[in-house]
Amino acid sequence: MTYVSDSFWHDAVNKATTDLFSFGYKHIIKPHFVFNHTPDVAHDQMIDFCRVTKNIPPLMWLLREMLDYTDPVLETDVMGVHFANPFGLSAGLDKNCDMPVLMDNVGFGFETVGSTTARPCAGNPKPWFHRLPEYDSMMVHVGLANDGSDKVIERAEHAWTKARTLQVSVSIARTNDGNTGDLAEGIEDYCTSMRRAAGRSAMVEVNISCPNTMAGEPFNESPEALDRLFTELDKIDRPQPTLVKMPLNKSWGEFKALLDVLAEHNVQALSIANLQKDRTGLEIPRDWEGGLSGGPTYRASNAMIRQVYREYGERFAIAGIGGVFTPKQAYEKIRSGSSLVMFISALMYRGPQQITVLKRGLAELLKRDGFEHVADAVGVDA
Repeated sequence: MTYVSDSFWHDAVNKATTDLFSFGYKHIIKPHFVFNHTPDVAHDQMIDFCRVTKNIPPLMWLLREMLDYTDPVLETDVMGVHFANPFGLSAGLDKNCDMPVLMDNVGFGFETVGSTTARPCAGNPKPWFHRLPEYDSMMVHVGLANDGSDKVIERAEHAWTKARTLQVSVSIARTNDGNTGDLAEGIEDYCTSMRRAAGRSAMVEVNISCPNTMAGEPFNESPEALDRLFTELDKIDRPQPTLVKMPLNKSWGEFKALLDVLAEHNVQALSIANLQKDRTGLEIPRDWEGGLSGGPTYRASNAMIRQVYREYGERFAIAGIGGVFTPKQAYEKIRSGSSLVMFISALMYRGPQQITVLKRGLAELLKRDGFEHVADAVGVDA
């Protein structure tokens, strides 16, 4: 394989193109084509853009040639899965699997599709999003809107098998609708989606921490309920590794009680963590519902990642989520214990070329500190 980092001219073109995209997004695209619409409308337009452009091979080739930065220092193997780089799109943006072709060609290492549910789900009443640029954050109140896991997983499987290097993960959650029942109904909802996902993606993520649903979060509020859930999920034969999307706003004792349960089950990794519920010190209108993405999650997420890495070592791989906008922030998550790093908000606030900014910057930091591979830096500060 020929790496961009090994070619002086390709490297120079990649950097210049990335700088140009960054300038254009900041000064033209974001103010005139994104932020001049409500965030709900802008989100829908972005999904429509992905649906159209994925069918234009010359455009995808051009993006790949200009933006996909590759460097052997970024390659890593986690949970038996090979990643071209540790950066992934977190669940919550591409609910119905419309974005993998674009994510593959701009250079993401992986994408988490969903979260998707056993039954199609309309989600919560809109608005789903509010912008908080002063905090590098979005208020998110989607409520798991998606087309249903039968359709979404089929699309994810197709995207995964056709991708050049992108690994595709599917995030499954409990349906948020008027038919939501007792705990047993919720467990069967997860099991239905897990049966559909078995063997059809690189990874599967079990989301037990969506904060915007009518059923609440029973599987992260009770270790006993979590044990019941995974006792049933363990009966489903699946070859791909399983991650669990964890809540952010837990004390260490509460968090550890959940991990002690998961350590006894077929779980290889943790996604740490979901949206921030704590608004302390933030000026946010009271009638804005939902959880906070981006900046407000960064410190709490890193602290939990370090603690988990110290306490559990290699028992769980960690996919770190929350507030990654710069290479330095990504590097801190890795040094805290994350083998993989996921983000969404940076894509919205900085633009699609931000994946290249992060990869180039992380490669420089790793080489500066004498690491031959990104895996060598995982947990060195924990």
